[in-house]
This record gives sequence, C-alpha cells and structure tokens, in this order.
Amino acid sequence: MKALCWAGVNELAVQEVPDPAILNRQDVVVRVVASSTCGSDLHLLDGYVPTMMAGDVIGHEFLGEVVEVGPDVRERRVGERVVVCSIIGCGRCRNCRAEMWSLCDNSNPDPGFLETLNGHATAGIFGYSHAMGGFAGSHAEYIRVPYGDVNAFPVPEGVADANAVFASDAVPTGWMGADIAGIRPGDVVAVWGCGGVGQMAIRAAYLMGAERVIAIDRFPERLTMAAERVGAETLDYEKVDVLDALKEATGGRGPDVCIEAVGMEGHGTGAQYAYDRIKQATRLQTDRGLPLRQAIHACRKGGTVSVLGVYLGFVDKFPMGAVMNKGLTLRSGQQHGQRYIPMILDRMSRGEIDASHLLTHPMSLDDGPRGYELFKNKEDGCVRAVFTP
Repeated sequence: MKALCWAGVNELAVQEVPDPAILNRQDVVVRVVASSTCGSDLHLLDGYVPTMMAGDVIGHEFLGEVVEVGPDVRERRVGERVVVCSIIGCGRCRNCRAEMWSLCDNSNPDPGFLETLNGHATAGIFGYSHAMGGFAGSHAEYIRVPYGDVNAFPVPEGVADANAVFASDAVPTGWMGADIAGIRPGDVVAVWGCGGVGQMAIRAAYLMGAERVIAIDRFPERLTMAAERVGAETLDYEKVDVLDALKEATGGRGPDVCIEAVGMEGHGTGAQYAYDRIKQATRLQTDRGLPLRQAIHACRKGGTVSVLGVYLGFVDKFPMGAVMNKGLTLRSGQQHGQRYIPMILDRMSRGEIDASHLLTHPMSLDDGPRGYELFKNKEDGCVRAVFTP
C-alpha cells in the first residue's frame, strides 16, 4: 500500500509499504478515509524527536472504516465508520481504568528511552517514533489499530468526515486542556497558539463557561479564524507586549487560566527567543519554552497553567520561582482522548462543536510532502492539510 514516510530531517516521501495485518487478537484494521497533519508532527519532521527511522509511516489523527477485526474484538464491526484516538490505550491497566489513557502501562512495547528520559514511559502513539512504540501512522491507505474496542469509536451518521476527523486528536486535546484547568463560569482564559488544538481549547473554554478567551498568535489568518469561528479576542505577539496587554485586559490581575498550545518549538521575539534558538540548535536544551514562560508570568496569582503543547525533555530558564511564589497550579499531559471522544462526537452530532473549518487544504496522499510544506511554513493560509488515500 501507499504511505507517507519519514525519510530524514525535513524529508518526507510517499512509498510502498507492507499492508497491515491482525497481529494480536484485539486488533482491528482500518481503511483510512481522512488523515490530518498535526503540529506535533513538525517536531518529527524537524528532527527534534529521536528514534525516528527512515521509512517510518507518520500521522496520528484520522478517521476510517473498519475492514477486519481480531477474534477477541467485541464492540467494533466490519463496515463501521470510526474515529481512532491518536493515543493507544489497553483499557485494563491502572491508568486506563482511571481514564488517564495517555499514561497506559501496556501499549508502548519499547519503553526504555522514555523511562531513561522521564522516569516512566507513556502510552504508545500512532506514527510518533519508536520511543512511542514504533506504531505505523495514519498517513497510509490502511492502519492496524491495537485494542480496537477501546481505541476506535463509531461516528454518528450525521457528523461529516471533515468534522469527525478532528475528534481523533485536535478536539479532545483542546478539550482536555480546558478540562484539567478547571475552568469555571466567569473565568478569563488566555490561549497561546491558534492552530487546531488552540482553537478547540478556546471552544471548550466557552462551553465550560469562560466569560472571555484571549488568543495569542502571529499569523493574521489564524487570529481571524480564532475570532470569527470560535469567538476569541486576539493578540498578535509581534505587535504588542503580551504580558502588558493581558494585564491591561484583566485590570492588572492576569488571566485565571493560561493554556499553552504551542510546544517545544515555540516562536517569539526578542533576546529570549534568540537565546532559545541557539540553545536548542546546539542541543544545550531540547525544547524552546518562551510561550510557556509567558503563560506562567501572565497567569494571575492562584491561577492555573495548562500545558497542551508537546515537550520532549528540558526547557532552560524555567520560571519555577513564579510557579511557587504565585501559588500556580501547573497541569499537563498527552491527551486522554478515550475519556472525551464519545462526548465530543455527541456534541458534534448536536451542532455544539464544529471543527471542519480547520480543514483548509484537502489533498491526496500523493501530495503529502507538499501538504506538510504548506502546513509547516504556514503558506496559503494552511491550518490543517488533510489527506485522502
């Protein structure tokens, strides 16, 4: 079958790879209908996530049709249209039973790297390096889904593919960021990053009762989309001082909740950003943390900082003093999608969540390298390229 494969730093290629097959009794095989780019894929493309190998199939946000089920699968049926969570859970370990699915103890068959780096390994993730289990990704014609009963979810008939595909990752990740922050009615929320996850965090914050949501980015088309499609107030960090603007907008107090939806390749301006670029390029730190530092400094005393952006290892100049002395609550994690996806699909069926506007560039799988070029460089107003095999 055809698949979009990592071929080296900033190199992707459409290649022929073996068809997936049932390997374990709880597997299902899915014919991919739509598979989206995601900002965290760029960390793979840019070479910041180790343990990638030439020929690895990338992609983790997808929708498809079940075409084969293992003998122990009880819930899924051939012919079902399903959304598959990007994070793989086993459904049986202590963390899965506690609905902390991204902390699954069993789905990552190669935990050594993460145990060395972080003390413990996290769950397996589709198409996200051998540190995350080495699972083939979704930018392909077919994909094997382990533990199919707990990781694949039937899509209601009235929910369009262009909406449902984002229930795999962008919407539940954004929702989780708002949920773990404990947003309450009347809160003022600031969100760094107006990509797919950031916009879905904005929508979730409003649905949870936030009075105001202020979105921070630099691309005019994304700021416009965040304002017009999910109702955010917006700040262009290249035109204003973010900390001063947030203080002014909140009467000097600061936002109640700050959600960082950028991650390890955070962009910024000034000397601090130049410092981060040099440190990361020389491998003296693994992650650029300017937006995270801003979120911590901006948050009101006693507030909550929720970190959705993907970080791998180490951030220099982390403002722990601000976290401690301001009494902040810091929450984070890879998404526990299985906790949220059924609710999200239900809300989509009722018209409460519509993520279809994120799909700015529908493309064929053959155009995958070009799609990632547009997505990475923010060309032609690309928010998400979605590939149809």
